[in-house]
Amino acid sequence: MARYGITVPLKGSLASHKEIYRELVDLGYTDVWSAEADGADGFTPLALAAAWAPELRLGVAIIPAFTRGPALMAQSAASLADAAPGRFVMGIGSSSNVIVERWNAIPFEKPYQRVRDTVRFLKQALGGEKVSEEYETFTVKGFRLGRVPAVQPKVMIAALRQGMLRLAGRESDGAILNWLSADDVKTVAPYVHEGGPDKELVARLFVIPSTNRDVVQTVARRAIATYLNVPVYAAFHEWLGRGELLAKMWACWKAGDRKAAVEAIPDHLVDELIINGPPEACREHVQRYVENGLHTPALALLPSDVDPREATRALAPGT
Repeated sequence: MARYGITVPLKGSLASHKEIYRELVDLGYTDVWSAEADGADGFTPLALAAAWAPELRLGVAIIPAFTRGPALMAQSAASLADAAPGRFVMGIGSSSNVIVERWNAIPFEKPYQRVRDTVRFLKQALGGEKVSEEYETFTVKGFRLGRVPAVQPKVMIAALRQGMLRLAGRESDGAILNWLSADDVKTVAPYVHEGGPDKELVARLFVIPSTNRDVVQTVARRAIATYLNVPVYAAFHEWLGRGELLAKMWACWKAGDRKAAVEAIPDHLVDELIINGPPEACREHVQRYVENGLHTPALALLPSDVDPREATRALAPGT
């Protein structure tokens, strides 16, 4: 396996992560990938890793294309690229109506176009160009970065269905995937590789390295119900062919019966979408994603009866 990442931050304060990052290097992890939803922002955990663990590649998966102005987003990406030359990957995505509209009070309109325009702008700005451009979803007048990174960072697109997957392959360095099974990689990869065989595929893989089946079922079902009822993920899984399988869950959720929605999730879907069980079985499951075309797994630990630090040790490559 060429790359092996994990989602940060882990449990504990950001100030405590120096020791955590150093241990991740020692354990054989090659990447740390941040997220941005309702916890830490996407950049700060990576800035700390840039200083504390210069061996690690740093990726953000993802920064929503809506929630920062173009110039500020370019400055943030350029700063991390400057702090970690050749080791930073900028992930851009539409995010969801929940994060963009409900939490940030920004209209979630034309998500495909917004992501496309943001990627085009970033490629110009990070290259040091003076940008005066009327994009479809925003206009930039006379912006030029004051600190242009010596090494241009990779820019990747978070993608689910055909349009965004093709966009990722055509206009970025690859695709960042989420909430898919190992077999689903074979469905999505060809759309990205239409843009070239060298496009990287990264995926956040949710993991519960526990042998307590009750804990796994409880945690996994809640996570699946929470995410797969968000419209963008519901549409993704309908496209993947799970419409009939998830119809009852969606109906119960829409009716306001959260308990029935959780109970309607089939057991086998839990095991397909959430990597679980003893650590050795989890590592084998991750490997199936890689065998199906994934280049960079980024493990995301779900809360369970296993301490997160112990989980990183148990799941480490080569353990």
